Parts: sequence; structure tokens; C-alpha cells
Amino acid sequence: MKINNKSALIISILIPLVVGSLSALLSGNASGYSSLNKPPLSPPSFIFPIVWTILYILMGISSFIIYESHSPKKDKALKLYRLQLFFNFFWSIIFFGWSLYLAAFLWLSVMIIIIALMIRQFLQISPAAAFLQIPYLIWCLFAAYLNLMIYLLN
Repeated sequence: MKINNKSALIISILIPLVVGSLSALLSGNASGYSSLNKPPLSPPSFIFPIVWTILYILMGISSFIIYESHSPKKDKALKLYRLQLFFNFFWSIIFFGWSLYLAAFLWLSVMIIIIALMIRQFLQISPAAAFLQIPYLIWCLFAAYLNLMIYLLN
């Protein structure tokens, strides 16, 4: 794939990175998380920013592919993308900032449904764009396990 619009690609990557960074900043991620009872399979805390950075970059590339497409379905696909970004932004705030673990789990459950719908819509436009979102879906399913278990253990 030849990239003609490099500025659109950069902006597409920066959008989820900024959304994630702003959410982390507003949620006060470090406060109290280390003292929580965590379930088996909980990764060390330093893993989260690494994984999220990679996922946000993949999300940005994927959204760029959809943005650059000529599909009549791209507007619907990008609306779902923006909606899941909205849910992504607030999940950290609900979980880390407000310590509302059950509410965060329910919010994340809705977000997972939106991500699945987004992937399905992306698949109709570009299989590559859809496949770039699969690690995000898997990570969010893993996050749902962690979130639910933290709710149950604390």
C-alpha cells in the first residue's frame, strides 16, 4: 500500500495516542492500583503502557486505512471507531480514577461489543484494517477478566 497522505496517517496515529494519554493523566493510573488484590495472570504494571502504546498505534493505522478508503461504508465504520475511543477514554477514569470496578467492568463490556461491531464493519471495507484491531479486542477481553476479578477480590 502506497501512503499518499502522510499527515493523515500521523494524525490517525496521534488521535488514539492522545486519547489514551489524556485518559491516563486524568485517571491517576498509579494511585491505589498497586495495593489492590489482583487475580492470577495479572501482568506487572510496566506492561500496560507498553501494550497500550502498541495497540493505539495499530488502531491509528487501522483507522487511517478506513479513512483513506473509498467505501460508502467508511462513515459508519469511523463512527464506531470514534464511539469505541470515547468508551476507551472513560474506562480508565471509571476504573482507576473513581475506583468503580463494577461500573468499569460493565462499561468495558459495552466497549468490547462496540469494538466487535467496529471490526465487523472494518472487515467489509478492508480486512487488513479489521485484523489490525484484533489484538485490541483480545487485550480488552483480557482487561475485562482482570477488571471483573479485581471487582470480586476487592
